Amino acid sequence: MTQHPLVQHFFDEQTNTFSYVVINPISRKCAVIDSVLDYDAASATTKTTNADLTVNYIQENSLSIE
Repeated sequence: MTQHPLVQHFFDEQTNTFSYVVINPISRKCAVIDSVLDYDAASATTKTTNADLTVNYIQENSLSIE
């Protein structure tokens, strides 16, 4: 029996974009698509708040990133 990939999305309000984790449910391997790095133009600084959400999801679900 073939299983379809699972897709988890994460919405970033500031950029109005989605990042995705695509998961092979059998191997538990995954890929990240369109990861977002937070950028504050006023201070010219970056943060990893949105990327951290993705990393936490991968770790909490015992996934292996490819």
